[in-house]
Amino acid sequence: MNAAAHELSTSRTLWDLAVRRAGLTPDRPVFLQDDRALTFGELRDRAERVAAGLYGMGVRPGTVVAWQLPTRIQTALLSFALARLGAVQSPVIPFYRDREVGFALRESRAEFFAVPGTWRGFDHTEMARRLGAKGVFEAYDELPDGDPGVLPAPPSEGTSVRWIYWTSGTTSDPKGVLHTDRSLIAGGSCLAHALRLSADDVGSMAFPYAHIAGPDYTVMLLLYGFPAVLFEQFALDRALEEYRRHGVTVAGGSTAFYSMFLAEQRKQPGEKVIPTLRLLAGGGAPKPPEVYHSVVREMGVQLTHGYGMTEVPMITMGSPDDTAENLATTEGRPPEGMEIRIVDGEVRLRGEAVCQGYLDPAQTAEAFDADGFLRTGDLGQVTGSGHLVLTGRSKDVIIRKGENISAKEIEDVLHRHPGVGDVAVIGLPDAERGERVCAVIEPAAQPEGAGELTLEKVTSYLRAEGLSVHKLPEQLEVVDALPRNETLRKVLKYKLRERYSGTVK
Repeated sequence: MNAAAHELSTSRTLWDLAVRRAGLTPDRPVFLQDDRALTFGELRDRAERVAAGLYGMGVRPGTVVAWQLPTRIQTALLSFALARLGAVQSPVIPFYRDREVGFALRESRAEFFAVPGTWRGFDHTEMARRLGAKGVFEAYDELPDGDPGVLPAPPSEGTSVRWIYWTSGTTSDPKGVLHTDRSLIAGGSCLAHALRLSADDVGSMAFPYAHIAGPDYTVMLLLYGFPAVLFEQFALDRALEEYRRHGVTVAGGSTAFYSMFLAEQRKQPGEKVIPTLRLLAGGGAPKPPEVYHSVVREMGVQLTHGYGMTEVPMITMGSPDDTAENLATTEGRPPEGMEIRIVDGEVRLRGEAVCQGYLDPAQTAEAFDADGFLRTGDLGQVTGSGHLVLTGRSKDVIIRKGENISAKEIEDVLHRHPGVGDVAVIGLPDAERGERVCAVIEPAAQPEGAGELTLEKVTSYLRAEGLSVHKLPEQLEVVDALPRNETLRKVLKYKLRERYSGTVK
């Protein structure tokens, strides 16, 4: 991290960081979307006017304001306006519906709720009223406006809880994760430090701004003073046009995005799909080593992958100057100030980027150990060079006849099979074995006559690759597409377990 970025990373609050960046480079763009651009100076000035409009509506420091908005320049302006006021923000992913939204509104006790109106054919305003939400207002093209002269002083400290993010719920209700401005700045600083970016770069946000990755990435823009292209709806064909038009140098999001770019590159081998691209970066889901090697070999760009979660937006990150082996097989190293402790194989964390806990005090007590380390539920180990290797989730270990089997190990091997586009390995209840190993495969495009994947072919391949016999799948399911969430396209294994738990093979 250069000296200027390091100095900015000491900002007390997100608003303080935005103001300091605007003072340094007021005329440089921060957000690009379609034919629109917002500069750092405009972000500061327009956000103050929006803050004044919100103040006129009754929003005060500490007021809880939920917002469920797509990735737009206006969304960023509203969020920074709330940061200027010192309100407590509760971002909600725009794809969530009544159950998740109602839960978030009730648990956060939101006094205001910003929605986009009708978006992608769904009436969010009607849903908000159906749920009995308070202070509903639309914030899509038009935002509240007022005279900044009425505003109180901005918040002077960044250690109070001002953010409630929501874990993506599976079969249970999501958790409300409590963050401060300083924890978000610390997470974004980790990302910025690892990627070695500069003011000449052009980034991109292909994920919801309401995701924890939104402030994580925005902090990086403020630290280094470069812009990002925003995508309200990510569709690859349209996105590629925007990447090329704006000269994007850094793209990514998660493993699913890497795979999409690779598939597009394979349609035109030898010709770079995005001429200006030099780096793919992301996190949010496991990265098989073969994906790394394919990106570097076929796309001619570097790939750095990291490890984060809603509770800790950035834990470790690969760096472009890491070795190929470390970039392919690890999640990178933690920044200064992030402590990693491995206890009985579980990764535990302590540091400024770690959340303050959950809305439910009982969940907070359960999540932290006696030394203040967050229990992640992830399994891993730290190498001699300080790199973190994740081996799976504690809930993703398959126990077959008393033997622990890592689903990730099998997935990494199967990713090397030319007929496998993507794969999820799960454990299913089995009366004889306790659990049986089931591989669910999304096939890759194959030449005509290549033949279908069968359990026999898959297990023969795994044997040839040296996988132990007791780890071989006993069930194979081939699907058109694996179920994924709408944020970072993470595979939803719980849906696969629900689908196949009653099957017997």
